[in-house]
Amino acid sequence: MSSMTTKKFCFVIAFNGFPGDFINYSFVESFFKQFLTRNQWWVIPLIWLPVVGFSLSRSIYMGHTIPEVAMMTAFGVFAWTLIEYTLHRFLFHIKTKSYWGNTIHYLLHGCHHKHPMDGLRLVFPPAATAVLLFPFWNLIKLISTPTTAPAVFGGLLGYVMYDVTHYYVHHGQPTSGVPKSLKKYHLNHHFRVQNKGFGITSSLWDRVFGTLPPSKLAEKSR
Repeated sequence: MSSMTTKKFCFVIAFNGFPGDFINYSFVESFFKQFLTRNQWWVIPLIWLPVVGFSLSRSIYMGHTIPEVAMMTAFGVFAWTLIEYTLHRFLFHIKTKSYWGNTIHYLLHGCHHKHPMDGLRLVFPPAATAVLLFPFWNLIKLISTPTTAPAVFGGLLGYVMYDVTHYYVHHGQPTSGVPKSLKKYHLNHHFRVQNKGFGITSSLWDRVFGTLPPSKLAEKSR
């Protein structure tokens, strides 16, 4: 096998906090895999906000008032913040050892830590989102009534907010307030303490579960 072919076929992942192994890197030239790993940030609201709107309208059509639907959606958004934290901590940062485990992990999240400023790998591809939404929708149907399930599923709005926020904290230039704090908090996760600070839209669950990253002052005092 020529050196050019070898370079095309294999790529070494070797960066702090993620598994290092030879993986098939031909996805760079594969349309199918590019479709599953890269897309523009505006695709997220374009695809999923209509789904949110449809879900909310279903609950209203089935007899719930707008304030009731708003409350159920707010609950769904709050639940999303926990899902966001859980996925990021336990799935996106899972430790893998096998060839296929490393490959899937790299495609899922490792490539984002390898290239954190790649604007096309900052939001979750719709195809992958649709796969993950299927079990969540069935879980919501299991714990909700037929009329409330669509409104709770409207908590998908929380996911949209998460992905858009994720893009913004990487490429936006906030100067003060909450946006600046969120950007600092997330970039700290990327470049300083990768095993802490898993929240994107909020540090709430990091505080609850003890994964709040130490401050620079605390580290200097050690």
